[in-house]
Amino acid sequence: MRMKVQVWLALALLVAAAPMLSACYTTQGAGEDLSAAGNKISGTAAKHTDYKP
Repeated sequence: MRMKVQVWLALALLVAAAPMLSACYTTQGAGEDLSAAGNKISGTAAKHTDYKP
């Protein structure tokens, strides 16, 4: 009986952890996309301003 509970608990933990593991790549990709967009906006703003430090 105890072994059956352990198997079910391990299976539940694996099922619960799967979305968290796949989200790492999704979050990383979203961060890279936002960073690229920010760089484009900064480049465009710098190109269209007359500010000279």
